[in-house]
Amino acid sequence: MDALKQYIDLYRSHGNLVNSNSAPAMNDLRGKALETLENVALPAKGSENYETTDLASMLAPDYGVNIARVNIDVNPAATFHCGVPSLSTALFMLVNDIYAERENAREGLPEGVYVGSLRKFCLEHPDVAKEYYGKCAEIGNPIVALDTLLAQDGIAVWVKRGVKVEKPLQIVNILQNDMPLMAVRRMLVILEEGAEARILACDHTQNPDLQFLSLQTIEMWVGRDAVLDYYDLEESTEKTSRLSSLYLRQEEGSHVLIDGITLYNGDTRNEYYCRLEGSHADLKLLGMGIEDYSRHLDSYSRIDHIAGDCHTDELFKYVVDDEAVGAFAGLIYVKPGADKTEAYQSNRNIVGSDRARMFSKPQLEIYDDDVKCSHGTAIGQLDEMQVFYMQTRGIPEETAKLLLKQAFMADVIDGVRLPWLKERLQMLVERRFAGGEANCASCKASCSGNAD
Repeated sequence: MDALKQYIDLYRSHGNLVNSNSAPAMNDLRGKALETLENVALPAKGSENYETTDLASMLAPDYGVNIARVNIDVNPAATFHCGVPSLSTALFMLVNDIYAERENAREGLPEGVYVGSLRKFCLEHPDVAKEYYGKCAEIGNPIVALDTLLAQDGIAVWVKRGVKVEKPLQIVNILQNDMPLMAVRRMLVILEEGAEARILACDHTQNPDLQFLSLQTIEMWVGRDAVLDYYDLEESTEKTSRLSSLYLRQEEGSHVLIDGITLYNGDTRNEYYCRLEGSHADLKLLGMGIEDYSRHLDSYSRIDHIAGDCHTDELFKYVVDDEAVGAFAGLIYVKPGADKTEAYQSNRNIVGSDRARMFSKPQLEIYDDDVKCSHGTAIGQLDEMQVFYMQTRGIPEETAKLLLKQAFMADVIDGVRLPWLKERLQMLVERRFAGGEANCASCKASCSGNAD
C-alpha cells in the first residue's frame, strides 16, 4: 500500500485537474480504480506469477506525473532517428504520455480509420469509447487500476468494418524529461468485422541518466474475420522501468499476431491476457528478450480458449547473461466445451553466466477432452560442441557464439510478417549481441529521419 499511497494521495488532491485534462469515458472509471487501489495488496516478489518482479520497488520512487499536461521541451521529429528506415509507415508519437502527431502522418490512410489521441477519440466518439474503453482490461489488476486512475491520454486505433489499412501504423513512445518521470498512457485498438491493420509500437528513452517508469494498459478488440499484427519493440535504458498489461479479445475467424521484442531495457514486466471468444480464431504470441548486465525482463501470459475450433501458438525466447534475470510464466486455459482446441506453448532460454538467472513456468489448465495441447520449457547454455565445430572451420570463438545466439532467436524474428521489419530486426539483434548500440540515436548516419 505504501508504494501506491503517493499516487492515491495525488489523485485525491488533484482529481479535478486529472479529469479536466481528459475525457468523460476515461473519467468514469477512476472511482472504481481508486477503490481498487485503496484495497489491493501489491503482489510480493516471489509470489505466484511474480517470482522475480517487485511491483512495490518499481512504484516506490518519487516519480513526477505530468497531470497538468505541461509540454516537455522535445521535438519528436528531431529526437527520433528511425531504427527501421524506409518503412513507409504512418508515424504517430507519444512524448511521455502526451500525444504528438508527425506531419503528413495520415497521408495514404483510407476512409474509415481513426488513429490519434485517445482523449480526442473519447470526446469525438463517446458512444464507441463507452462501449470499448476499460471493458476488457481487468480493474483488479493493480497495474491496470493505477493506469486507469491517472491516464489522461494515449493512442486510439479504430478501423471500421471491412476497411483494410495497407500502410503500417507506427507508434513511437518517447521518454524524455529533466527529472524522474512516470509516463501513464493507454492504447485502445478496435478492429471491426473484416478489418485489417498492422501496428508497430516502439519505446525509446532519450535521457539515459534519469529514472523513468512507463506504465501502460493496452486493450485490443479484434472483430469477426479481422486481422491484426502488433509488434512491440523496447529500446530503453537501464534506468527505465516498464509495466505493461495487454488485453486481447478475439471474435470468430479473427487472426492475430503479437510479437514482443525487448532489445534494451532496465526493469520490465510485460503481461498478456488473451481470450479467444469465437470459433476458428487464431493467435500467434511471440516474445524475445536479450538481457545482460543487471537487466530484468518478466513476461506473463494467460490465453483463454473460450470457444472451440481455435488455434494458438506461443513461443518466448530469452538470452540471459552477466547478472541479468529473466522470467516467463504462461497459462493456457481451455474452457469446458471448447472442442477441437489446438494450443501450443514453448519457452526456450540460453543462460550465459553462472550469475544470470532464468525462471520458467509454462502451464496448461484443460477442461475438455477433444483437444491438442502441449507445453514445454528448456534452459541451457550454448552447445560447446557447436562452438568447437565452428572454430575448426576457422570461425573465431566469439563470432561463433554470436552466430549461435542469432540463430537461436531466428524463429521469433521469422514470425514477423513484414519483410522490411524482419530484415531490420535481424540487423538490430546482430548488433545487440555484438555489444553495439541498437537504439534510435545510433541510426543518425544511416537514416534520414523520414519514415513516411
